Amino acid sequence: MTIEKKLEELKEKTKAAELGGGKQRIEKQHQAGKLTALERIKLLLDEGSFQEMDKLVVHQSRDFGMEKKRIYGDGVVTGYGTIDGRRVFIFAQDFTVFGGSLSGANAAKIVKIMDLALKGGVPIIGLNDSGGARIQEGVASLGGYADIFLRNVLASGVIPQISAIMGPCAGGAVYSPAITDFIIMTRDISNMFITGPDVIKAVTQEDVTMEELGGADTHNAISGVAHFAADDENHTLALIRELISFIPDNNMEDPPLKETSDPSDRTDEELNFLVPDDPNKPYDIRKIISEVLDDKYFFEVQAHYAKNIVIGYGRLGGRPVALVANQPDYLAGALDINASDKGARFIRFSDAFNIPLITFEDVPGFLPGVAQEHGGIIRHGAKLLYAFAEATVPKITVITRKAYGGAYCVMASKHIRADINYAYPTAEIAVMGPEGAVDIVYKHELDKTKDWAKQREPKVEEFRQKFANPYIACEMGYLDEIIEPKFTRPKLIAALEILENKRDKNPPKKHGNIPL
Repeated sequence: MTIEKKLEELKEKTKAAELGGGKQRIEKQHQAGKLTALERIKLLLDEGSFQEMDKLVVHQSRDFGMEKKRIYGDGVVTGYGTIDGRRVFIFAQDFTVFGGSLSGANAAKIVKIMDLALKGGVPIIGLNDSGGARIQEGVASLGGYADIFLRNVLASGVIPQISAIMGPCAGGAVYSPAITDFIIMTRDISNMFITGPDVIKAVTQEDVTMEELGGADTHNAISGVAHFAADDENHTLALIRELISFIPDNNMEDPPLKETSDPSDRTDEELNFLVPDDPNKPYDIRKIISEVLDDKYFFEVQAHYAKNIVIGYGRLGGRPVALVANQPDYLAGALDINASDKGARFIRFSDAFNIPLITFEDVPGFLPGVAQEHGGIIRHGAKLLYAFAEATVPKITVITRKAYGGAYCVMASKHIRADINYAYPTAEIAVMGPEGAVDIVYKHELDKTKDWAKQREPKVEEFRQKFANPYIACEMGYLDEIIEPKFTRPKLIAALEILENKRDKNPPKKHGNIPL
């Protein structure tokens, strides 16, 4: 065979591979409002940067007539490229080929790039759109999932792992995304569940639709499995690009700096009046967060889940920072089971990848109730405490108002290695609120009087003046400074600069035993 014919053969095979399941199936994918695997990759990555690997791989199955159905690529497109010039490895399941189902050969392609990503210290992105394990291959497909799960675990905390769910993701397939750091789901076309509606109906007699059971809004607002809900595929891919901009390539590097024209000494008089005079009046903590960040831009994570705690990324003086804040506008900012889990996982990711933690605190305590106690609030709340205490990145805390009881300790207090702790003059730091404290401290005295309300009110005010303020904590050194709110931005930037080369470490150990 001449070189010309060999080159022609290569071009034909390459063209066939890029067609995936063929024009008819590609058209069907488009009619369902979905892009193909290759289209998604090219839209996500920098133009012309994608380098495909294992394009000509085919499955090795010989059962059930599968030897007559061998399609190049075998249901997944893998390779590498760049996002804003930064390297990433990527795989995208191709629903046009065997419904994107996982085979032994298919899994080997994914495992190969996961191994390369781990060796090279490069983020890995998975675009999931699959019917699950390929039934015709039996245990080979199941083993392929387990091979992927192992890599997810080994890569955890070493390289960032991002999963986009852009179609079905069911059964054992859901556990790979679940181990990764962030999950983005596309509304209307994606779903995740262990068992589908039909199985649930047969076993429990419950009627539920695919969307209700495992759609994007369900997993963003109810289960907390997902971190973002995108309106369409373009939005999904844009969220991945935005997320990548805040995080480093691996755990040995610092997050990427970004130039900003926003002055580091910018102050805002409005901050002085955002916290209400009435300590029981709600306000939106995100207004304070946005006001102090570069260009007033806050990239919120898990915005629809456990709204009593706010998490997300922003920049201060060009440096990416991770923000954790109690939200007085929802459940008064009290910590509950879901908020504790949400905050703890975000803190641990940010610490693993060297992103400084900024905490805004306004917390009346842990949410009371039988359901919370029986649900394990002690165990779940301990996760948040564990995560803050374990973190070795720069930790800066700003108490805007309430800091009561054990929640004060948990929310990055000086006692669990926070580096710099500020408070606004409106801060109240105490074992509990003045009303509850008076009812306990003066119980016997108040029990003896007939005019309970009249006697109680001045004592509440006395307690508020004496303890519900930041000055005692400041006198003890638990706060480093009480600041005028309008100076929050320059104070935080100055603190980050002085902590830039912070070095802290935990005792040598195989790993800790977080109260899961």
